[in-house]
Amino acid sequence: MGVAVSGWRLAREVAQAGHLGVVSGTAMDAVLSRVLQDGDPGGHYRRALAHFPSPAMAGRVLEKYFVEGGKAPDAPYKPIPKLTLETARAGQELAVLGNFAEVWLAKEDLGTDAVVGINCLEKVQMATPTALLGAMLAGVDYVLMGAGIPREIPQLLRALAAGRPGSITADVAGGSIRRTVSVDPADLLGEDLPSLVRPDFLAIVSVDQLASYLHRDPDIRPDGFVVERPPAGGHSAPPRGKLQLDEGGEPVYGSRDEADLAKMAALGLPFWMAGAYGTPEQVAEALRAGAVGVQVGTLFALSLDSGLAAGARGQLLDQLRSGELTVRNDPRASPTGFPFKVATLEGSASQTEVYEARPRLCDLSYLRQPYEREDGEVGYRCASEPVHMYLKKGGTEEETRGRKCLCNGLMANIGLGQHRKDGYVEDILVTLGQDLAGAKELIKRYAHGWRAVHALQYLQEHLPGVRLAAV
Repeated sequence: MGVAVSGWRLAREVAQAGHLGVVSGTAMDAVLSRVLQDGDPGGHYRRALAHFPSPAMAGRVLEKYFVEGGKAPDAPYKPIPKLTLETARAGQELAVLGNFAEVWLAKEDLGTDAVVGINCLEKVQMATPTALLGAMLAGVDYVLMGAGIPREIPQLLRALAAGRPGSITADVAGGSIRRTVSVDPADLLGEDLPSLVRPDFLAIVSVDQLASYLHRDPDIRPDGFVVERPPAGGHSAPPRGKLQLDEGGEPVYGSRDEADLAKMAALGLPFWMAGAYGTPEQVAEALRAGAVGVQVGTLFALSLDSGLAAGARGQLLDQLRSGELTVRNDPRASPTGFPFKVATLEGSASQTEVYEARPRLCDLSYLRQPYEREDGEVGYRCASEPVHMYLKKGGTEEETRGRKCLCNGLMANIGLGQHRKDGYVEDILVTLGQDLAGAKELIKRYAHGWRAVHALQYLQEHLPGVRLAAV
């Protein structure tokens, strides 16, 4: 539920009910800048920034982006600094503040018993150190990460908790030299840097072999796991072995793509199950297999507490009522190369003709891939950018086919889509999980839509007291 669909309001509701509420840590710099340009309705983000330990840093962001009363509806949003291996200081500050504000609002006045986590993507490495620093400054309790092998996150969290510079290795295509992405808390905040507490880290894995690898070495060992099965929404691990597609053009998964839960339990660390655990029966099944709880996305993404814009949610619920809602696992949509679930909605970028009418560009650039140029310097490319630009940077035409701009589509989902100077407005591109059984039951019970608390009550019908995570 990236880019603020799993926003602070939803996470707060879940945490207040005694479960793990998780905010998205993806693109929070863009979210903060655009909400401020819209006038910060309700004053929530300004309230959070008033509690940031460095008033000077918060003041710089407010001065640059806040528009009293909001910008004109058809005016473009200001661009923000792009992520690089060495993101400009202004970009680092914006990212730290965006993630701080999201976690702070989710935890505001909830007390010490309420727990809030943040979910980041291994594939968005250039955003990770600043995102986690911002979350830790707000007292985040858990960090969750998947979409890759997050082996360096425990070390990063330890460094930041000690107030030291933290870094992770950057995946640079064709790179012959080790590159890193870093953040220095003391340099950014100076004397305003408070003491920090290391949050627990949950690695999101698809198979037990990856969990065993991470568990083997204490330096990279997480505090627990989320075992995410193929039906889960958003990005998912590609099938192991040679990629095969079914008649609908979707990846085919088999037994090799399922974790051995007995081996997961034998590791001795807590684990949650994700991907098709959106009914009471599935929750009970997870607990019988040794899990301590479940991670659920779709039921909460569709809830009235999520960050989805009213129009997008209304269209999804209408299709759910009529039984027409479908979610396709698109092997080509994401420029990362990972399969990505896309809800098929009329007038959205899920439709080929709608997306092909979009000007092909990459300006938010969260999924850009660093690559080593012939001169040894690092360049950046995205398979969703204009084809001729991608080819000029050493990419292939095959890599660009079917790729969609997830960054702009996901921003549009939450009502913060860009308005271009030529009049073009970004279309939505919604991701959900493919198991809709729980959602279909809830729409029968709550014809006009349900709240997060209703989803929690439904999931616990057979086992009151089970611990859930809304991610």
